[in-house]
Amino acid sequence: MLLPALFFYLFSLVCIASALMVIAARNPVHSVLFLILAFVNAAGLFLLLGAEFLAMILIVVYVGAVAVLFLFVVMMLDVDFAELREGFLQYLPVGGLVGIVFLAEILLVVGAWTIGTQPPRVVAAPIPGDITNTEALGLVLYTRYLYFFQAAGVVLLVAMIGAIVLTLRHKPGVKRQNIGDQVARTPATSIEVRKVKSGQGI
Repeated sequence: MLLPALFFYLFSLVCIASALMVIAARNPVHSVLFLILAFVNAAGLFLLLGAEFLAMILIVVYVGAVAVLFLFVVMMLDVDFAELREGFLQYLPVGGLVGIVFLAEILLVVGAWTIGTQPPRVVAAPIPGDITNTEALGLVLYTRYLYFFQAAGVVLLVAMIGAIVLTLRHKPGVKRQNIGDQVARTPATSIEVRKVKSGQGI
């Protein structure tokens, strides 16, 4: 019992420290690296809870795709963050107000939290012992919450299409393929017949 508690405090402290460094680091590349460290420690906490599927998803999807994508975007675009920080004071009152609201909510939750003497009640049906955690999650996700799962997929698809449309820029000097013009071509517009005299070039 002592070893899981030690790992819990280790993962929790490192996760909180790395999360604070994500917003405190001046270098954006360092922020992304601290974000990856926070994801890894959160995956360790999921493993301690017995949710191995969520831990692997956190590593594969967030660390392997999202965080690495952030890292490459930050490194390749060479964003001028000094220019982005120029309007920081303009949004400081709104950000401070949102921060105060979040702080009040956290204090209300912590203040109302008490340690109960009764064992926690089971909210949903317990997971059968003859199947794994991943299989039980799949059974619930694709039966009871199937429509919500499909709706989430549609929302992500629309977001992806919207991001592609918003970032698509047509540059004047770049040749692009126009399918409509190609389909509408006729032999009269696509072929030009020239009569060349013998011994002369075009």
